Amino acid sequence: MTVADDDAFRTRIDAALTEFSSRQREALSVLGPDLDEFIDAAVDFVRGGKRLRPLFCRAGWLVAGGDPTDPRLDHAAAALEWLQGSALVHDDLMDGSDTRRGRPSVHRDFEARHRSAGLAGDPARHGTSVAVLLGDLMLSWADEQFRSSGLPRTTEALRFLDLCKSEVVAGQYLDVLAQTRLSVGVEEAMRVVRYKSAKYTVERPLHLGAALAGADETLIAALTDVALPLGEAFQLRDDVLGVFGDPDVTGKPAGDDLREGKRTVLVARTADLGTDADRALLARALGTSDGVDTLRDLVERTGALAAVETDIDRLQRQAEAALEALPAGGREVMEPLLLTVTRRSR
Repeated sequence: MTVADDDAFRTRIDAALTEFSSRQREALSVLGPDLDEFIDAAVDFVRGGKRLRPLFCRAGWLVAGGDPTDPRLDHAAAALEWLQGSALVHDDLMDGSDTRRGRPSVHRDFEARHRSAGLAGDPARHGTSVAVLLGDLMLSWADEQFRSSGLPRTTEALRFLDLCKSEVVAGQYLDVLAQTRLSVGVEEAMRVVRYKSAKYTVERPLHLGAALAGADETLIAALTDVALPLGEAFQLRDDVLGVFGDPDVTGKPAGDDLREGKRTVLVARTADLGTDADRALLARALGTSDGVDTLRDLVERTGALAAVETDIDRLQRQAEAALEALPAGGREVMEPLLLTVTRRSR
C-alpha cells in the first residue's frame, strides 16, 4: 500500500461519513431547526483526523483477501470514526480538557455558546449534558452505519465491533480507576494501554475488516500477534507526545497528561527509575498546572523517556516479526501502517 492509496481511502471515508450524516440529518429534520447545531457538532467532530481505525479495518480486509475496490468496505470502516468520536467527546469531558485538535472540546464549545447567548441555567452543566448526548449519538451512529454497509458478512463481523466497544469502555474505566491511586506500576499502566488503546485502535479494527472478508480463526489469531504489540507501541508514542509533543502539531497543550495527573506508563517508569526524592516530587507535582516543566525534566533525568522509547522499539520489532505469519502480501499491507503509528508526531 502507498501513501496515495491511504489518502484516497481517507477521501472515501470522508465521503461515506458525509453521505451517512446527510441521511441522518434528513431523518431527524422533523424535529425542527433546534437540532441543527447538535448534528453539525457531530459532523464537524469527525472531520479530518488520521483515520487510523478505518485504515486498520481496510488492512484486515485486504490481508484476508477482500476486494480493494469494494465501496461497501468504505462505509463499514467509516463507522469506526463515529465510535472514535464518541470515545473522544466523553474522554475530553472526563478529563476536563479544554481543546481537541486545536479547537474547543465539545463540552467547552457548548458551554461557551450557552454563555454567549445568555441562556437560562448553568453554562458548564449545559456543556456537560450536550457532550454526553453527542457521544451517545455518535455511538449509535457507529452501529447504524456499520450495519447498513451492505456487506454480506456484517452479522458475523459484529462480534468484533461489540468487543471493540466493550473493551474500550473497560479500558477507560481502568484508566479512571488508576487516577484514584497514589501510584500505578508499569504492569498496571500497560493493562490500561492494552484495553483502552491497543485492542481498540489496532486489533479489533483489523479483526473487523478481516471478518468482513471471511477470515478464519487462524488468520484472526495471526493478526492479533501483530496488533497487540503495535497497538501498545502506538499508545506509548501517544504518551510521549502528550508530554513532549508540539502543541501546534498535536492540537493539545503540551504536558496535558501531567497536568491532568494521568498515571501513564511514562509516569510509572519515572517512579520505577527514580529515587525516593524523585518519587516524592512526582507525587507532589503530578496533576498540578505549575508542575509540568518540573515533571518533564524529571521524566528525562530519571531515564523514563529513554526507557519508554526502548519499549516502543521492542514492541515495534515484535510486531514486525509477527508479520511473517500473515498470508502472502500481508507484510506489504501492514508495514506502512506499522511505521505510521510508531514514528508519528501527532
